[in-house]
Amino acid sequence: MKYAQPIVVGLWLLMGSSSSIAPLPGTGVRDQPGGRNWPAYGGNQAGNRYSSLKQINLQNVKNLKVAWSYNAAGADGPSGQQLEIQCQPIVINGMLYGTTPMLKVFALDAATGQQRWIFNPFKDKSPRFNQSRGVMYWENGADKRILYTAGSTLYALNALTGEPVASFGKNGEVDLRQGLDDESKRDMSKVSVTSTTPGVIYKDILVMGSTVSEQGDAAPGHVRGFDIRTGKVLWVFHTIPQPGEPGYETWPKDAYKRIGGANNWAGMVLDEKRKTVYFGTGSPSVDFYGGIRAGQNLYSDCILALDAETGKMKWFYQTIHHDLWDRDIPCPPNLMTVKHNGRLVDAVAQTTKDGLVYVLNRDTGESLFPVEERQVPTSPALPGEVPWPTQKFPIKPAPFARQVFTEADITNLTPEAHKFVKERFLKTRSGDKFMPPSLEGTLFFGIGGGAEWGGNASDPDGILYQNSNEMVWDLKMSDLATRNAEIASKGKTIYQANCMACHGPDRKGSGQEYPSLVDIGKRLSAPEINAVLKSGRGRMPSFQHISDQDRFTLIRYLLNADTKAPEPKPAESQDQHNAPVLTQTDKNTEFPYIPPYINNGYTRFFDPNGYPAVKPPWGTLNAIDLNTGEYLWRVPLGEFPELTKKGIPVTGTENYGGPIVTAGGLLFIAGTKDERIRAFDKKTGKIVWEYQLPAGGFATPITYEVAGKQYVVIAAGGVKNGHKPGGSYIAFALP
Repeated sequence: MKYAQPIVVGLWLLMGSSSSIAPLPGTGVRDQPGGRNWPAYGGNQAGNRYSSLKQINLQNVKNLKVAWSYNAAGADGPSGQQLEIQCQPIVINGMLYGTTPMLKVFALDAATGQQRWIFNPFKDKSPRFNQSRGVMYWENGADKRILYTAGSTLYALNALTGEPVASFGKNGEVDLRQGLDDESKRDMSKVSVTSTTPGVIYKDILVMGSTVSEQGDAAPGHVRGFDIRTGKVLWVFHTIPQPGEPGYETWPKDAYKRIGGANNWAGMVLDEKRKTVYFGTGSPSVDFYGGIRAGQNLYSDCILALDAETGKMKWFYQTIHHDLWDRDIPCPPNLMTVKHNGRLVDAVAQTTKDGLVYVLNRDTGESLFPVEERQVPTSPALPGEVPWPTQKFPIKPAPFARQVFTEADITNLTPEAHKFVKERFLKTRSGDKFMPPSLEGTLFFGIGGGAEWGGNASDPDGILYQNSNEMVWDLKMSDLATRNAEIASKGKTIYQANCMACHGPDRKGSGQEYPSLVDIGKRLSAPEINAVLKSGRGRMPSFQHISDQDRFTLIRYLLNADTKAPEPKPAESQDQHNAPVLTQTDKNTEFPYIPPYINNGYTRFFDPNGYPAVKPPWGTLNAIDLNTGEYLWRVPLGEFPELTKKGIPVTGTENYGGPIVTAGGLLFIAGTKDERIRAFDKKTGKIVWEYQLPAGGFATPITYEVAGKQYVVIAAGGVKNGHKPGGSYIAFALP
């Protein structure tokens, strides 16, 4: 670790903490008047991504210029440009804190971009990389801390120097697997538990979710409260209930011993006054097949409200029952106040991967707008599967993304593209968003948005601003034997092309320099192997040139994916109001679980030229009035310049990262494939400024003020989905 000018930094922060400045609720952060800080992920504890600053406004935004840039990838060395940045930094009293592609934490002078200190979590240990979307700040008097995660470790650092806080856990480190122990045969030292998104801080309690595997080796997704001073686990909320807990009856007996997931990976928000944490959960493992988890599956795919002090549940609202489509709740909720039936109501607004908006009463979890529970298809389903017979359909607001892929949606970009997509469409199932996954295959919207992890923004008027994806996904299930044959063939080819020269044709390696890969599954989990392939380790270089799909196939090959699973017996009938029965009678119900059917990976459906298979728009930005449930405007977000030059109207692009909105009448967002950051007029959706970034800005921007000057900062990390590398944080300001 190296750090510069710690005395100056300390004085600066101490001066910023004078008694004349009121503390922000729940974090100990002391804000300056006028929203000058950006003190938490999402801008504030409510996740509004809103700033009251208006020095930069509709009239002068066209004059924005680059004020400074910081080469975060350069701080990592050559490997830094091989990984993306999803970080939304925070700003506390003139100091900006963020993460590098390789998960180092840095502190910068927020006015100049000059580095003050940097911390390397992997200085004395093997790296374990994951996405990092930000850090957390807490203070109590002179005790000022940055908290964040890298790999399976939660760190507490001195905010003035970057040094680990020795009194927190073991020399500033806490294992994120704490509090997840159960009665199963899971070896917690082997399961993958990280945290891509910051938690929230209530008084001296840090509440956090986690990111876990989505396969049969998934850890449980329990939400925990940590003592922010010591790192001790104070409470645990079981997202897969255990005996005696409400919701246990919605799973087969002892499901918690062998099923993981149902985790909060997308972040959470806090209502300090109500001392309540709000968040969404993901699907249970495994994705796309639920043969050993028949039932409603609480508390997967739920919006939840927990007491921040005790972890006790106040209410829940499930958006998907028995998820078979990977329809995780993908972003934090947004705490808003809206006018409903003539009175102001504190609400929770939650958007989803399938383009829906749920607006719930913050105290009761009741929907403010009509939601219908309708019958959905339950057959044909894979053997052993028992799909849930009903699902929710919000009536208002209307969906902000298409719900079903129909023939009318087939691209007409060129006659050739239309013909290609139509031929596939006619051979593949589509037509209902809740069709159970099948061996025949399904074309559907949902896995990568609607909404994604970047979330949304809201202003005090009750307007929600949400970006959206319109991508069709190609899902096809295979029985294990067939899929293993495919993996063995293709995986062997990928191995021979990339790994055989060092590890040998028999995967036995040649000593410590090139270790054996024969039993690699005993040493590393699939996510850990994926991290090594993406980032490199020791003499092994990064394999960023391998596509996500090929990397998935290679990992399956390395883990001896030809492991056989017993054939399931036909599903038994189940009354939706009764306790579920274990419908798959195979004996492989221990951990890790090997399902008899597996998917073809996460595959987007493109035309032969690499454009989405549907008619534009392919990405949109939406303004929704949650007082009325009506849309104010909807515009394409992003473009393909080569298509625009041909006279094709702006199409929008796939986009990752979210918006911020300001009192200056502006909405800032990057995240598009064309690698630009834009400012929109928040009232009309008109673009009023844009800048070509050096690499894709697949993150959410921030805004803050230092010494009377307002700045907007975006992380331009690139890399995602094959884009060119970047690795810089770029700040904009008026001249």
